[in-house]
Amino acid sequence: MKRTIGERKLINSLENENAIEVNHLSKSFILPTERAWGLKQAIFNRLRGVKGYKNQKVLKDITFNVKKGEFLGIVGRNGSGKSTLLKILSGIYYPEKGSVVVNGNLVPFIELGVGFNPELTGRENVYLNGALLGFSNKEMDEMYDDIWDFAELKDFQDQKLKNYSSGMLVRLAFSIAIRAKGDILVLDEVLAVGDAEFQQKCNDYFSSLKNQNQTIILVTHDMGNVERFCDRAIMIENGKVMVEGSPKDVAKAYLDLWK
Repeated sequence: MKRTIGERKLINSLENENAIEVNHLSKSFILPTERAWGLKQAIFNRLRGVKGYKNQKVLKDITFNVKKGEFLGIVGRNGSGKSTLLKILSGIYYPEKGSVVVNGNLVPFIELGVGFNPELTGRENVYLNGALLGFSNKEMDEMYDDIWDFAELKDFQDQKLKNYSSGMLVRLAFSIAIRAKGDILVLDEVLAVGDAEFQQKCNDYFSSLKNQNQTIILVTHDMGNVERFCDRAIMIENGKVMVEGSPKDVAKAYLDLWK
C-alpha cells in the first residue's frame, strides 16, 4: 500500500507485528516574533526586514516502530518535541513530512480531564468523554461500573463535577483513561496522579498490563517508572531521537543531560 507524505493511516492488520510505525517524521510551527499593531506597523516592519515570525522545527526526521504488546517509554526535556509527537500519533496534529501508520484502535490520554464539563454530573461526564473518544453508549455502559469502581467515587457519580475536589477529578479522569478499551494507549505523564494510595493502585494496574499484550506508549520524566514498566525506551532531544534502547540505558542518558 502506497504511503502519502503527511498521512496518518489506521490499519487493522493481524499480520503486521508493529502497532505503530513512524517514518521520517518532521513538524514545524510558525511562531510570531513581533506584533504588528495594524497595517502601518506591518508595512514598517517589512521595510525594516522584520518578518514578524520564525519557523520553529519541533520534530526532525524521527523514525521508530512500536511492536504490538510493547510498553515503550518516551523521555526528553521540556521542549524536546515529545508532546508534539504524541499529538501527531493521536491525530491531533498532522506531520509536514513523513508518515505514521497505526495498526489498531489508538486511545490517547494526553491531558487528563480534557473535555470535562463542570456543570454536568460525573455520570454525564463519563459518557461525554466516551463519546469524545469515539465509543458508543453501549460500549460505555460496559465500562461504566469499572470506571467508578477504580476511581472509588461511585457515591459521587450524580453530583456535578464543579463540586469535585481536584483529587477526585484526577481519579475520575484516570479511571476513564485506563478503562476505555483500545489496542494502543498513549499516555502523557499520568502516573503521577492522586494521593500515594491511588498512585500505588495505578502502578499495580500498569504492572498487570504487561501480561495482557497491551501496547502502551508512556511519556514521562520519571526514570523510575521508565525502568519499572517499559520494555524499551527512546530519548528525544532537540526534535531528534538521540538514544533508543533498554530503559536503563535511556534513563542514564536522560539523567546525564542534567550533568
